[in-house]
Amino acid sequence: MRTIDYVIRYVADLDRSIRFYRDVVGLRFKLRGVGYAEFETGPVRFGLFERSKVPELVGREAGVPGPDGEVAILVHDVDAEARRLREAGVDILTGPVDRPWGHRTLHLADPDGLIVELAQEIPRADREGPPAR
Repeated sequence: MRTIDYVIRYVADLDRSIRFYRDVVGLRFKLRGVGYAEFETGPVRFGLFERSKVPELVGREAGVPGPDGEVAILVHDVDAEARRLREAGVDILTGPVDRPWGHRTLHLADPDGLIVELAQEIPRADREGPPAR
């Protein structure tokens, strides 16, 4: 069996992104190293790595950042999160909205423009077949 151990996002400004994921999204900060930060997110670790240090890590520049995917974070009450975020002045891109695959979601962008989804599990509308995203 193969298991995902961690997901790392390359970011332009590590301090700014730590503040976003800790203070806006609400992830619990775990550790910081040289060019790297990590949050407590259960069995799959979530980290941030300074984009300027990517050549030291992999021997070449990282690709151009853009909203080519998302990180989904499960929350207990997506509507409460939406209220909290709006009160904090955060721009919510979409939602909250119920999805047929069994999530109530809202989307926002992190400081690098990468998409973050906050999702609450709800009953699936379509119990047959994979989710159509």
